Amino acid sequence: MADLPSITNNPDIRFLGKLLGDVIRAYGGEALYARTESIRAASVERHRGADAGDTADLGLDQLDLDETLDFVRGFMLFSMLANLAEDRQGIAAEQGADLASALERLAGEGIDRPRAIALLQHALVAPVLTAHPTEVRRKSMIDHRNRIAALMQLRDGGATDTPDGDDIEEAILRQIALLWQTRVLRRERLYVTDEVETALSYLRDVFLPALPALYQRWDRALGGRTPGFLKPGSWIGGDRDGNPFVTADSLRAALAKASEAVLGYYLEGVHALGAELSISTNLAPADAAVAALADASGDTSESRSDEPYRRALSGIYARLVATHQALTGKPAPRLGPLKGERYADPQAFRADLVVIARALAAGGDGALSSGGALGRLIRAVETFGFHLATLDLRQNSAVLERVVAELLKVAGVEDDYLALTESQRVSLLRHELSNARPLGSAFAAYSDETQSELAILRAAATAHATYGTACIVQHIVSMAQSVSDLLELNVLLKEVGLYRPHGDTPDAAIMAVPLFETIGDLEAAPDIMTEWFALPEVRSVTAKRGYQEVMIGYSDSNKDGGYLTSTWSLSEASTALRGVFAETGVGMQLFHGRGGAVGRGGGSAFAAIRAQPFGTVQGRIRITEQGEVIAGKYGTRESAMTNLEAMASATLLASLEPEPLSAADTRRFAAAMDQLSTSAFEAYRGLVYGTEGFRTFFREMTPIAEISGLKIGSRPASRTKSDRIEDLRAIPWVFSWAQARVMLPGWYGVGQALDSFADKGLLREMAQGWPFFAATLANMEQVIAKSDMGIAARYAALVEDRALADAIFPRIAGGWRQAHDGLLAVTGQSRLLEAHPALETSIRLRLPYIEPLNRLQIELIKRRRAGDADERIGEGILLSINAIATALRNSG
Repeated sequence: MADLPSITNNPDIRFLGKLLGDVIRAYGGEALYARTESIRAASVERHRGADAGDTADLGLDQLDLDETLDFVRGFMLFSMLANLAEDRQGIAAEQGADLASALERLAGEGIDRPRAIALLQHALVAPVLTAHPTEVRRKSMIDHRNRIAALMQLRDGGATDTPDGDDIEEAILRQIALLWQTRVLRRERLYVTDEVETALSYLRDVFLPALPALYQRWDRALGGRTPGFLKPGSWIGGDRDGNPFVTADSLRAALAKASEAVLGYYLEGVHALGAELSISTNLAPADAAVAALADASGDTSESRSDEPYRRALSGIYARLVATHQALTGKPAPRLGPLKGERYADPQAFRADLVVIARALAAGGDGALSSGGALGRLIRAVETFGFHLATLDLRQNSAVLERVVAELLKVAGVEDDYLALTESQRVSLLRHELSNARPLGSAFAAYSDETQSELAILRAAATAHATYGTACIVQHIVSMAQSVSDLLELNVLLKEVGLYRPHGDTPDAAIMAVPLFETIGDLEAAPDIMTEWFALPEVRSVTAKRGYQEVMIGYSDSNKDGGYLTSTWSLSEASTALRGVFAETGVGMQLFHGRGGAVGRGGGSAFAAIRAQPFGTVQGRIRITEQGEVIAGKYGTRESAMTNLEAMASATLLASLEPEPLSAADTRRFAAAMDQLSTSAFEAYRGLVYGTEGFRTFFREMTPIAEISGLKIGSRPASRTKSDRIEDLRAIPWVFSWAQARVMLPGWYGVGQALDSFADKGLLREMAQGWPFFAATLANMEQVIAKSDMGIAARYAALVEDRALADAIFPRIAGGWRQAHDGLLAVTGQSRLLEAHPALETSIRLRLPYIEPLNRLQIELIKRRRAGDADERIGEGILLSINAIATALRNSG
């Protein structure tokens, strides 16, 4: 494919685009190539402004159904390769988003390295992988993409051949040809086990090697050993909120597969060290501790009699083999000749490795103590243990409530728990938590729901005994609206021994974490946490742990109140919670439930963390990563290291930098945001929930019904069988608006709020001097730039009731214009993204490739809804959804 003049600064896109054109010509034929190129050129000309009319003829009507499918695949692959090229050229990297730069910035503000290190001693930064269904690409497509990335890296280094002797450019062409011939769509829906395998591939292939290497870089920046503060997490296999397919079996499978992966990595590492550490006692004296390990190993091989390090490592390997068998129930991939006793825990394994490291450091001038493979392996054990990633549990509060109610009734304690007031519930639950007597009985009959919940918690208790307590630390309670919601979980944890009364000093092996999701929940969060900490048993448990986590949800708060109100409510709740935690003396750890799209908290994590309210990060933060975001940020070791370091450096800055605003400015800006939020909330709620027929308009204008045909997740799109927007999950809500190029959740209501605010000078001052407001506008600017009301109008034509469409769509288009104009006025720009040229180039590149896909999608939807049953139409719709999502990058 020929290049756009606007992207000539990215040679990778030109190179990969040319190879894709060659593949289409070779495998699709000259006619398809010519027709594709003609449509591409016409769309490019339209977006250059040469023919900006909405009726510009792109030649799409000349494609038959088979050509349409091929055309859509071609444009999708170009977007996929363009994403790769941009990531390689540093689009994802942000200036100053590395630890060395953060330390330099802090030093300039009078904050020295010892203070930074002291913070990191108690810090936690955790990206948490979830299975939320926003990744439309099959894993096979992502694998080919990653192979191309690896080949491009070899090409960067000046190599012309691969290590296997293949010509590099031919090898890249071969991978693109394989992409062209790889089926894009999944034929069967995903199961939880599929989602576990996908997440595991990132944890095993990227996080395992990337994090130890990143820590080595940080050791150099800090001038000493960096505290182990960054560790990955996962929800996959433990998140059963609305997903009936997550069971005790899936939890056990997720934990076992993770343990198998990390133990396999350790086995390979120890084996490699055995090959490397050939030190002979004939040339270097034997360290006593290493000699003891060697003697205990049982390795009596004559050939290694003078090589204590190798003998010691043989014993360590044998013990790892036994550990692998004990924890996974499977033999190790490579068995050794020796027998060993399994390691009781990761600390015992680490202790043996440290013996070897100290001995190496003691000899000579320390040349062998610089870290290397052994240092990275020790760091891996500290970071990943025997569990690889901490697995969260999550369930809706309504489910936990029903289960506790049934247990109480069957036990004869309370016949109608659900009829009790909140204070009565709290009193009853606290009484149950004060004694060790279980409620459940092996001889009683319970509902399937109750049996399932108890089975999952029993599996969690077994996991603690098997893999260590770090394998499961948090249990999130979705839709938490009261203290009793959290106490109910503790009662269930007590049933399986994960909560122990112990008189006045109870223990909770798993922490109950409230998730506040809606606008009302966020407003109530400070009062709920104040009541929570007022309970003596809670104070005791949190004092032992040192911190309490609270999760705040971006997705549902946005669907509930719109972008601006959601963003401000999250900020206000965080600030109010900071005061609650300060009063109790408990460390605060916020868990941010962000998505990929701006309407769900997406955007730059570096900017988002730094824009958190002052004093709310405190060195501890967890952030969900999901769907297409996982592949985009963690698809390769290099991109993972870039993004993980950005999270780490932003956390350091947000925790230690002084308050950017004066007290007076804080009050002024907050008052302005209150007014803006109120206006935006009224506009958003008035449209989405207060407009008669809006639900029908949304479902007919967007491809929400068609999206359900994409087999991209194991859980249903709605929490209930209702078609109400309130019951629709946030992901398909955002996804649908993105496909129709409206992006409504990311901006609607903001334009009306900015327009009605009298003091425009104050808004400009806020945009210049307040990181929170600047980040809010910058994220919104992205989605406004990706929106297109001309294309959206074509989707609105899908609505059967023309009067309904004519009444609602002009309000949406008018709101977009207000948001567009208001943003430019506040930021002082003459056009969108003027201050962000790299992002502007990225989006401008995509627009000519997305518009034809949107137009084809609309025509195919028309035919399908009119009753055309040709299977190719359904396939074309799903392919177009896939292609548009790939081009938009953060559509879900």
